[in-house]
Amino acid sequence: MSNSHGPDKAAVKAYLLDLQDRICAALAAEDGGADFVEDAWTRAEGGGGRSRVITHGKVIEKGGVNFSHVHGTQMPASATAHRPELAGRAFEAMGVSLVIHPHNPYVPTSHANVRFFIAEKEGAAPVWWFGGGYDLTPYYGNEADVIHWHQTAKNACDPLGEHLYPKFKTWCDDYFFLKHRGEARGVGGLFFDDYNANSFEHSFALMRAVGDSYVPAYQPIVNARKDQPFTERERDFQLYRRGRYVEFNLVYDRGTLFGLQTGGRTESILMSLPPLVRWEYNWQPEAGSAEAELYEKFLPHRDWLK
Repeated sequence: MSNSHGPDKAAVKAYLLDLQDRICAALAAEDGGADFVEDAWTRAEGGGGRSRVITHGKVIEKGGVNFSHVHGTQMPASATAHRPELAGRAFEAMGVSLVIHPHNPYVPTSHANVRFFIAEKEGAAPVWWFGGGYDLTPYYGNEADVIHWHQTAKNACDPLGEHLYPKFKTWCDDYFFLKHRGEARGVGGLFFDDYNANSFEHSFALMRAVGDSYVPAYQPIVNARKDQPFTERERDFQLYRRGRYVEFNLVYDRGTLFGLQTGGRTESILMSLPPLVRWEYNWQPEAGSAEAELYEKFLPHRDWLK
């Protein structure tokens, strides 16, 4: 790993703040009925952020686009568990994280996150890395939408290395998997963590490519599906499937664990949870139904671009 220059924390922060602005502007324009409300917060142990939440829009039932920049003198257990060399270092973590839960069951839920970590100790080189990605969780599958999502992801990664999309796609499939259910949360996308390759400039460019491609990946899908008529049946299934989202975020999600373990702001961390959810005991989709198609055709891992 060569470093042409040390990490530029200020440049990363400026990019992330601008990314939050751009994503909020694009999604609010697509919604057309509500705007994001900002809630700035500070963290007693160091740092803070600005949470932006949209609720009861024409399209978005609940969504949040969070920026946070936290720092502290000790890395939390969730970070040092797989990187023991970080113990005893001061850290900074900054990122933008978002989840959009649309009202219409034909519009998929989406999640995206880009982040930067740096751990420093006097007399030692800083340890830093980027992470992030985005994934799509449809309730009713649409092949054209999923192909567009994955093609946009591939196009973002390819200029920085054609090996990256296949690697991050597989990583996403493996990560957003509910082991206790034996099923994927959605149709995947990109996921990467601990990324520190070639140089700071290269790694930062990759994070920007992923962050910048989220709106082009998601907005056309929202636009195409947001006016599709639906009934109580589709809405019930959407609320049932949202339960899987909750299960994943509370049981497996590393970001949730990191946020809670570092004394992050609970409201912002749990902002990703949908407003309405239902669980049914031992529910099974009707054979041959659109609901069954989600399980049979969309949730099993596939190469969408072949």
